[in-house]
Amino acid sequence: MDNRYYEGIGRRKQSSARVRIMAGSGECTVNGKEIDAYFTRLGDASDIINAFQIANHIKEKFDVTVKVQGGGVTGQRDAVKLGLARALVEMDEELRPALRHSGYLTRDPRVKERKKPGLKRARKAPTYTKR
Repeated sequence: MDNRYYEGIGRRKQSSARVRIMAGSGECTVNGKEIDAYFTRLGDASDIINAFQIANHIKEKFDVTVKVQGGGVTGQRDAVKLGLARALVEMDEELRPALRHSGYLTRDPRVKERKKPGLKRARKAPTYTKR
């Protein structure tokens, strides 16, 4: 497993993340920044890295590089989580049941609903006035 990497693609809402895992020293970068510097909200970074604990792997054995684009903070976080889980499964197929049971392999299908004619947004109607 010297130069080989394992890749997983994750998507959520408008976000898309490409996650690569390779043997290394435990470095985790997102778009060239350290993961804690990129995901600054409390618990976001640890929520992503938690996939290693579920998979019973030591994070310090692997380098993780992520390219993520589009969407907001939550969409990007969930896209990275899904991509990391898919990369771990590509690395070791036996991890699939544990990651599936913890919900890391489920793609969240919810996306923004389209705007309908006669409404202000997808469901918000104009203000009703009696007179």
